[in-house]
Amino acid sequence: MTERELSNAMTAYGDTVYRLALCRLQCVEDAEDVYQDVFLGFFRQGVTGWDGEHTKAWLIRAALNRCADLGRKRGRTLPLEAVPLQAQPAYEAAELWDLVARLPEDLRVPVHLYYGEGYDSGETAALLGIPASTVRGRLRRARMLLKNLLGGFDDESEQSEQLSEAGGIHPYARRAE
Repeated sequence: MTERELSNAMTAYGDTVYRLALCRLQCVEDAEDVYQDVFLGFFRQGVTGWDGEHTKAWLIRAALNRCADLGRKRGRTLPLEAVPLQAQPAYEAAELWDLVARLPEDLRVPVHLYYGEGYDSGETAALLGIPASTVRGRLRRARMLLKNLLGGFDDESEQSEQLSEAGGIHPYARRAE
């Protein structure tokens, strides 16, 4: 692998690796360590000719593995407000991602990969080494927690009003066939 190939990979996927490490570890110094270790390992790998998706998947898997290693050693966290602006995802509202940062790690990482990086539940499952159904369940739980944090239904009466407007049938109910 040439330095130019490494530079191209860092330009294309560096933000992804750094944001994922920051999402997982919530510590700027640890995220920087992960970033450095992942790209050093990629350079040492010496593979050439990978397409962009293969490279991105390898880098994300390596970042997750390195985060797990560091997570076992360190327990420090940092509030999202203290994260440098370039590391914060610019693709969604800052308030929402601040709430995502408060989720437990097992919910936070799938949310980041699914919504932030655009992986589907199967790809997210492969990256995390868990079943796709587990990813979907964690995403559902994360959405429910975020809904509550953002001021979802306050009580049952508000839900009942919405159901009665839909003719007494839940708008997303499925019929058994």
